[in-house]
Amino acid sequence: MTVVEEIEFFANLGMNNDAHARANSERQVLMIEEETLKALKLQPGAVKENITTSGIELMKLASGTRLQAGKDVVVEITKPCSLCSRMEEIRPGLLNELAGRRGMLAKVIAGGVVRQGDLIQIVERKP
Repeated sequence: MTVVEEIEFFANLGMNNDAHARANSERQVLMIEEETLKALKLQPGAVKENITTSGIELMKLASGTRLQAGKDVVVEITKPCSLCSRMEEIRPGLLNELAGRRGMLAKVIAGGVVRQGDLIQIVERKP
C-alpha cells in the first residue's frame, strides 16, 4: 500500500486505481482505526486498509451506517473485514492480534476527493 495525499472515490465503484474497485461490491473500501494500528505498532497502510480513521469506533458500527469523508465522499458500512492469512506475512502472530478489530468494509455512496487529514464523521447511524 502507498500512502497518498489525496484519492478520488467513485460512487458504487470504489477508489481510483484500487484493485477492489468493482461495481456493487461490499468491499470497495477497507477502513481501520488509527488506535488499533498504534496499539499493534503498525503504520497506516500496513494491513492493506484504504482509510485510517481516528476517534471513530468502527468495529461498533452497524451495517448501513454512513460516514462522510471530507466534503463530498460518503461511504456505507457493509460488514467487518474477515481475517486472512496475508496478515501473517506482515508479522507472525498479527492474524491473532487483529481478531475482532481487522476493520470495516464499505461501499461508496457518493464520490469525490478525500485528502489526508480530512474530517471523517458519522452522518447516519444504524442501530
